[in-house]
Amino acid sequence: METQSISVSPLNRPKPHRAHIPYGCAVRWRSPLEDGELMPGVSVFVSQRAFVRFCAHAGSDLENEVGGWLVGKWCLDKRSDEQFIVIESILPAPFTRHGGAYLTFTQDTQVALYAQKEERYPGKDLVGWYHTHPRMSIFLSEYDIWMHENFFPHPYQVALVIEPFSYTGGFFIRQPDGELDARRYFGFYELHNRTNRSVVHWRNVFPEPEIEQGE
Repeated sequence: METQSISVSPLNRPKPHRAHIPYGCAVRWRSPLEDGELMPGVSVFVSQRAFVRFCAHAGSDLENEVGGWLVGKWCLDKRSDEQFIVIESILPAPFTRHGGAYLTFTQDTQVALYAQKEERYPGKDLVGWYHTHPRMSIFLSEYDIWMHENFFPHPYQVALVIEPFSYTGGFFIRQPDGELDARRYFGFYELHNRTNRSVVHWRNVFPEPEIEQGE
């Protein structure tokens, strides 16, 4: 493995899928830090399956940080050209070095995750990554920022931080000019299932009224 280079994102930027932004089948969960001063460059939509899975992984080790990749689609709305991502599933990271306040994706981690993505989710996009901050708050450390900038450089790729003890979480999203605020996180859109029953249990986000599709 020592002769292999670490590669997360493809060298060539992938092309976005053309789709209708799914406001009509989603509920927006708002972060308390959203005040209109910072605008995310992309909107984040999360399937309920993905939400349940990354929360379950977050709670699997309450003493050490855990994490992985976020897999789904990067899209442009057919009408407005607004960018959005849909997080459809996750890939928990193997072969990490971790402790109560750090998580390192090793070279073996990256190679294994890339192979899993190609096998299990061919044609899907790597839309970001996630990790936990047990007994800490929601923020990006200096290492997290370095990790995000070097291995998740595309403007649409996001960083999710989950604090499993307080049932809180948030997405760090680049602004349209590429800037990233390491202390201010955004909420997301929860895509409905057939029952329209929410699975979101984070205590630091609150629902907004549904938006009719096309508005």
